[in-house]
Amino acid sequence: MGDDRALVRREPEPEPLLVAHEPPLAASFNDRIRPLLDAVDKLRKLMVMKEGIPLPTIVVVGDQSSGKSSVLESLAGISLPRGQGICTRVPLIMRLQHRRPTDSPELHLEFNGKIVNVDNEDHICDAIVSATDEIAGSDKGISNAPLTLVVKKDGVPDLTMVDLPGITRVPVHGQPENIYEQISEMIMEHIRPEESIILNVVSATVDFSTCESIRMSQMVDKTGKRTLAVVTKADKAPEGLLEKVTADDVNIGLGYVCVRNRIGDESYEEARLEEAKLFDMHPQLCKIDKSIVGVPVLAQKLMQIQATIMAKCLPGIVKKINDKLNANVAELNRMPKNLSSVAEAVTAFMQIMGSAKESLRKVLLRGEFDEYPDEKKMHCTARLVEMLNQYYDELQNCPENDLRTNFLLEELEVLEEAKGIGLPNFLARTAFHTLLQRKVKAVSSMPPSFGVRAWDYIEEVVIRELMRHSENYPQLQSWMRRAASNLIHKMREKTTDRMMEIVEMEKLTGYTCSPEYLSEWNKLMTQQYQFMQVINEDYRSTNMVLEGIGPVDVHHLRNHKQLVQQAFDLKMRMAAYWKIVLRRFVDSMALHLPFSVHNLVNEEMEKEMVGELIRPNGSGSIERMLEEAPSVAVKREKLNRSINLLRESAKVVANIMDRIAADGDYSD
Repeated sequence: MGDDRALVRREPEPEPLLVAHEPPLAASFNDRIRPLLDAVDKLRKLMVMKEGIPLPTIVVVGDQSSGKSSVLESLAGISLPRGQGICTRVPLIMRLQHRRPTDSPELHLEFNGKIVNVDNEDHICDAIVSATDEIAGSDKGISNAPLTLVVKKDGVPDLTMVDLPGITRVPVHGQPENIYEQISEMIMEHIRPEESIILNVVSATVDFSTCESIRMSQMVDKTGKRTLAVVTKADKAPEGLLEKVTADDVNIGLGYVCVRNRIGDESYEEARLEEAKLFDMHPQLCKIDKSIVGVPVLAQKLMQIQATIMAKCLPGIVKKINDKLNANVAELNRMPKNLSSVAEAVTAFMQIMGSAKESLRKVLLRGEFDEYPDEKKMHCTARLVEMLNQYYDELQNCPENDLRTNFLLEELEVLEEAKGIGLPNFLARTAFHTLLQRKVKAVSSMPPSFGVRAWDYIEEVVIRELMRHSENYPQLQSWMRRAASNLIHKMREKTTDRMMEIVEMEKLTGYTCSPEYLSEWNKLMTQQYQFMQVINEDYRSTNMVLEGIGPVDVHHLRNHKQLVQQAFDLKMRMAAYWKIVLRRFVDSMALHLPFSVHNLVNEEMEKEMVGELIRPNGSGSIERMLEEAPSVAVKREKLNRSINLLRESAKVVANIMDRIAADGDYSD
């Protein structure tokens, strides 16, 4: 179990057993380990493991009919229930404690929060069966609820073990069809923690590698560093046993102990004498090293292993208890106090609004994301910029932005219809305006649509922050969510109206003071001479590439030579101006959104929430905050129970640590 033996006094290996006498199982073990074991047992009784704090435990597992009950009987010196099928149907916690010969034995059971004293050892089987039936029912089913058997008598080792149901694959009458899965799940739950020592009981009559209990222990303890094997029925299959325990083909890191089961009406004293005689005189079994045979050796090994694992785990247990206690106290302190007046409720509500507003300022306005360092969706300013860029790309890629389609045909058609009495070669204003209106109308749904998408995202962020900051008052959350959605709906409508207004303004007036318009138009018009040459000279190829436009075929324009030059000019004016129009759509949204969000966070949200909260007979009546939500009450009660349990546990471990510090003599 490693080098963590600071709390353990190493004891010499037991002397080989002689036939002439019967040594006590608890012979000369260091009495100072008893307080350590008592402390762990108190923690187990407090059920500290339910707080996620595993305790050092010897877990007894074995296939059905492996002799598991016989081994435990030999250690405890009492009879356990036997019979067909599963005898152990609940985790049986066996707490054995050695007493002086002058003290009378004490036996009792602990289960379901009560203690049942057993006045006679002969009655212990019936008491266990009765308690098991009460816990798991009178049929053959199993239960995870523990049953504790306390045995205090002369000669027993100081041990605490958890005996689990024997592994069976075939259900008998009255057992559920999935009995194997239920038992396997229970066993794995107990042997999986690193703090568990696995006492694997196997029969000498079987191939160890075929044992289901060995397979399970290998799944969680591949190197075997916390597995000890007890080989029962050595007298039934002595041939080859020495080779099996020395070859160790199944990785039993803590070694083997071979024992002989009690037979018939033998007393425990007689059984141990017969066991000693067997391993001393049997021609094959006598060759097995005496340090790995006999129930006394098993008891001594278990006590030493138990002491070592407790010494190793105790500092970690202390830390886990303190960490869990501090975390629960902190969580309880973060919970809202019970509000007793409307004034307190209003104060609490304003604190919620204040904290939510500050978080929204961070993520929506200032671009700070310290509250969500790894959640990019909440890096809102960056996400809104991405959405604006995507919006601009959508405008750029819309069909109206493809200048090559039906090149100049639309311009020619408009010029034909805009003709009037006047000087030739003058570009009619109505022609440009007609084309502009058509193009703006074609994209008129895109600005409002983007506004809806942007506010959908903002609504998600706003509601998330409100829910986060009001999580201690779930009775407020439904109406806060509703009020926020109503407010965002209003903001969304304002944005839609604003974008539609901008669309209508673009339809009405073609204007810009940007020098980029004339610069771009002049640049495009430098190609007019080359273009007209292709139109007027029939021998030239009609395919050409125009900068800013792309490849075009102008063959269809040779029949419109009178208006084609004006059409080219009109096309280039619109191409230069359309870039500015698209940018204005994006720029206006880029200015409008932050302004609207600023008003939402700093003014509109609190106004809307307070109005909803104080509205007479409204669903958000301030008095509702005086009612503690059932979920909060349950959580508060659960935390209080956990804190009380952990404080009791902390006292237990503090006492044993104080004793260790005072004695200062637990090392080798």
